[in-house]
Amino acid sequence: MKTASFTKRISTALIATGSAALAFSVIYTSQILAFIGLGLLFWGIITRYITTEEYVKRVLLKSTSQSALQILNETLTELNYNGKAVYLPPRYQANLEASRICITKNENATLPTPEQTQKETKTITSNPEWLLLTPPGNELVQLFEKTLNTSFTKIEFNYLKQNLPKVLVEELEIAEDIKIENTDNLISINIENTAYADFYKEPPLRNNIGSPLSSAIACAIAKATGKPVTIRKDQTTPDQKTIQTEYELQQ
Repeated sequence: MKTASFTKRISTALIATGSAALAFSVIYTSQILAFIGLGLLFWGIITRYITTEEYVKRVLLKSTSQSALQILNETLTELNYNGKAVYLPPRYQANLEASRICITKNENATLPTPEQTQKETKTITSNPEWLLLTPPGNELVQLFEKTLNTSFTKIEFNYLKQNLPKVLVEELEIAEDIKIENTDNLISINIENTAYADFYKEPPLRNNIGSPLSSAIACAIAKATGKPVTIRKDQTTPDQKTIQTEYELQQ
């Protein structure tokens, strides 16, 4: 199939780029390059397994991504940016299809303007007042879009609400059920029986970034609504069978 062939090329490019970044991280002793490399390598592997309809065992999913997430946590701790992660909508991006998060230096600081962030195109951009970086759910949300054959920048939230269960449950089969409720600027999503629940056994990512799956959904919501998004709550039920996440839309 043409779509499968295209996605395979994407996964190959991700794996190759990730491997190169890891090699350079060793040469230049760079944590940022190591984080980028591990992230690209992980999502390249996951994309290939999912799109060839091979099942990724829970232990493989966790082990291939945990190092990248740990490096991200260490990098954020070292840089000492303490605001909540805000998932930026398309108007903040030079590339409308991109997904990025902004973390301010202090918790109560204001976001930069779209004009300021549009000038920054690097994977990680550090400013004295804020930090821009690619979220851990970036490649996964792109997989959602490819599966639905659309860009979330071209649809409204109701379309996302109707079709996200189709992607996660029917197409990619990474969850058994998903329930979405929204009131005003709050969106609550419960995802049942997914391997991504294993991420919640480890310490959470700093700055309310969320797990890879909740991060991907935050990217999708920011694109579809055109509003900045923060993750208010991201947890599992005591039996770890259901992920419960709350997203807040900013004006």
